[in-house]
Amino acid sequence: MDQGQEHRVETPLGVLHVMVHGAGNVRRPAILTFHDVGMDSKSCFSTLFKFEEMQEIVKNFTVVHVDAPGQEDGAAIYPAGYQYATMDQISDMLPAVLQYFNFRTVIGVGVGAGAYILSKFTLSNPEAVEGLVLINVDTNARGWMDWAAQKLSNLTSSLTDQILSHLFSQEELSANTELIQTHRARLSKAPNLINIELFWKSYQGCPVMLVVGDQAPYEEAAVECNSKLDPTTTSFLKVWTSPVSLASSCMTRLSRSRTTSLSSSYSMEGSRSRSRTLSQGSQGGQLPPSPSHTMEVSC
Repeated sequence: MDQGQEHRVETPLGVLHVMVHGAGNVRRPAILTFHDVGMDSKSCFSTLFKFEEMQEIVKNFTVVHVDAPGQEDGAAIYPAGYQYATMDQISDMLPAVLQYFNFRTVIGVGVGAGAYILSKFTLSNPEAVEGLVLINVDTNARGWMDWAAQKLSNLTSSLTDQILSHLFSQEELSANTELIQTHRARLSKAPNLINIELFWKSYQGCPVMLVVGDQAPYEEAAVECNSKLDPTTTSFLKVWTSPVSLASSCMTRLSRSRTTSLSSSYSMEGSRSRSRTLSQGSQGGQLPPSPSHTMEVSC
């Protein structure tokens, strides 16, 4: 993958840092990624897009990595009392990114907070989205017990520990693997930790809860989420593997689907093929309940 071109895109609600990789073929949808809390686009997606399975995608599509305000490496520190954007406001910044690069449509790839932001963007701009890969997103708001536990944790835990608990399961944290240690060191030494905290607090204010792992409660939440999606445009993939492998599998399937239909889908004025949304969970609460379409895949 090339080193990419760095851009700062002005939007009505602020400036977004964007990294673009690829030739910029506007006839094809760009792949637009949005990272999770406690990360930036590089730490969240660089490993994924270096996988061998992703090279077919990288060669054929423009990849656009969007950083939430103030989360990119080297970002200016926000002053005390700064009013950080809400999740909905950040999603409202994305149309300006598409306009800036002259992209007709995108395929969104979001993790955690980024999945929520892309879901909100899609609900507001359905014509601009060809497909979604959403990882660790749930339609259910926190119950009062979850809310109380989170508030207590915020009082007794450091910001680094709070975010690590969001990114990893308790079992993973207890194992204290090299990956955990790397993220802990990165967060605790981050020069823009104030900005990270603002993004974290903004994310906590929206009705979304992280779903991690393959235990029964999380599978049930994903199935319930999928039941609220339109089965004509959605495929539910139940994957017993890591989010990286999940995204790689989904993007490969979505890429192949789009590659075979691009020449015909843009030849007819006013109509185009809609790729299926591939997601482990999606913000689909506004759609009526419908039967689940489930595919078992191995990665």
